[in-house]
Amino acid sequence: MKFNTKIPKHLKQAYNKELKQYRFCLKNKQFGNAWFHLERSHIIGQSYPVEHTYSHWLMLKFGFRQKDTKEVLGQIIRLLVGGWKSFINHVPLGNTGGANVPPLRRMPIPSDIKSLF
Repeated sequence: MKFNTKIPKHLKQAYNKELKQYRFCLKNKQFGNAWFHLERSHIIGQSYPVEHTYSHWLMLKFGFRQKDTKEVLGQIIRLLVGGWKSFINHVPLGNTGGANVPPLRRMPIPSDIKSLF
């Protein structure tokens, strides 16, 4: 069994780029774009416990900010299980991480992100 503990440098850079874009959009009240970048950060970081958990933490905060009860509840559940699933390398690749998709559904990975893997 493979254990994931640390995200590779090139993925960490891409992950951080998405979070920077998220913060910029959030600051400028571009909420749809902010969410888009959070989903991308999730796809990039979902195989690594720290990054995966942090993406869900930001999604939880975003759900509170948007007063979205479904998102808040969905993120609480994901926060409870997501990190350890990453650690044991058992995540549904491509899943965008939001409460609007089943947590175990594999999804297509955007081509620019796929090229990073």
